[in-house]
Amino acid sequence: MTDGIAMDAFDRAIIEATQEGLPLVSRPYDEVARLTGIPAPEVIERMSRMQECGVIRRVAAVPNHYALGQKANGMTVWDVDDSCIARLGPEVGRLGFVTHCYRRPRVMPEWPYNLFAMVHGQDRDKVSEKAERIAALLGPASRAHDIIYSTRILKKTGFRLSA
Repeated sequence: MTDGIAMDAFDRAIIEATQEGLPLVSRPYDEVARLTGIPAPEVIERMSRMQECGVIRRVAAVPNHYALGQKANGMTVWDVDDSCIARLGPEVGRLGFVTHCYRRPRVMPEWPYNLFAMVHGQDRDKVSEKAERIAALLGPASRAHDIIYSTRILKKTGFRLSA
């Protein structure tokens, strides 16, 4: 049971067949049906139900930002007034160029930052421009910020069910 939805072996088979993404074929749900032995209309219905209840977060294309020339990756970190973060955090997260946004606890005195927003750009100057846009949105509620740039990829997968 997952938040009110009973997961069965068919749901698990669908998740295992799609956790690396939908098959890159003209009729992906037909391919999932072939892989799982579940009719395509039922695959679609089950995936819709799992998405409605939050088991599947979303079905979407995930472009490789490196292949698209977005080689600078900056985790912008912000010290946002606690009385404003519940309102401003979601606004930052809705910016089209922010790929990840979340609140984290401060670790004082070494780490005053409580809002994290990942942005990508062709170079560090582009990432800095995007950070300036976040700073403008946060206004005086942001007391400090920094950008931590990636130097290499350590892991690039989401959660996976074990077989």
